[in-house]
Amino acid sequence: MAQKEKLSTDQKVKRSVARTLGTGLLVLILLGVFGVGVYFGAYTLEPGQAAILLQFGKKKEVEAVDGLHFTLPPPFVLRRIVNVGELRNEDFGVVGGSRRAEVEAAGDSESRTAAVNEATMQTSDNNIVHVSFAVQYRISDPYKALYRVADLQSVVRSAAAAAMRQVAGAMTVDAVLRERRAALTANAAKLLQETLDGYDAGIEIQAVELQDVQPPDEVRAAFDDVVAANQDANRAVNEAEGYRNEVLPRARAEATELTESALGYRDATIAEAAGEAGRFLALAEEYQKAPDVTRKRLYLETMEQVLPDVRKVIIDSGDTPVLPYLPLGRDGRVAQ
Repeated sequence: MAQKEKLSTDQKVKRSVARTLGTGLLVLILLGVFGVGVYFGAYTLEPGQAAILLQFGKKKEVEAVDGLHFTLPPPFVLRRIVNVGELRNEDFGVVGGSRRAEVEAAGDSESRTAAVNEATMQTSDNNIVHVSFAVQYRISDPYKALYRVADLQSVVRSAAAAAMRQVAGAMTVDAVLRERRAALTANAAKLLQETLDGYDAGIEIQAVELQDVQPPDEVRAAFDDVVAANQDANRAVNEAEGYRNEVLPRARAEATELTESALGYRDATIAEAAGEAGRFLALAEEYQKAPDVTRKRLYLETMEQVLPDVRKVIIDSGDTPVLPYLPLGRDGRVAQ
């Protein structure tokens, strides 16, 4: 059995120092690796931001809570920070917005022509109209917005132009210019959202706003005349409605008055007829009890009504020898 090597004091000290240095170096390396991992794995989200975390290229999660977060450093976990709270805007057409500024700044006739063509649309009655509008949207799903579509802005512009053309193509030129402008933007926004949802683009449309709607320059004067004629027609219609609103209440009042008067006359006539009928029935009943007396009384009452201002003398037609004396005057009237 080999004897254990005996170390001197200096060798023991050197070996102890070497072990200590090795342990310290290992601790430093581990602390360095941990610090690097923390440095590259820590990130902060501001309000309105979201982080897409990819673990070895596959979706791990989407973090949308603002504040300090930690994850494994690259290449284990990759992250993309997206501003989901930003309201993005796309302008279409020559008139209005940053699109016009870009076109005018470029001074390129080809770009200007493309912008004009972008706003030129055909209506259902085969008229041409220039529709300049703006689309406002935001990212609702950052993962889909970044990884489902190759070019987010291009997809939004193409889908918005197609949606507006489809909606405008289903309307008449008068509806696009004046009558149904609100319906034009509402239907375009709905169709655009449905299209983007079909693309699974992760985009939410906030608004579609018209900036300017004009007929082509070649026929603008004719359209202005049509607009003026429509305004005159509307004014005439408003005046007619005002006259109607003035006349109809008065006519209704007169009709109500005539109706009430007729109803009153009807009720009075019915009541009078009912009274006459009742009086006749009562008279018929009395007549059945005493026909001669009742007949004579009716005769006298009738004569009194027929000759109201004549003095009347009643002579009994019985068998009396007395000669009746009538005090007649010169004019043949009975003396007073």
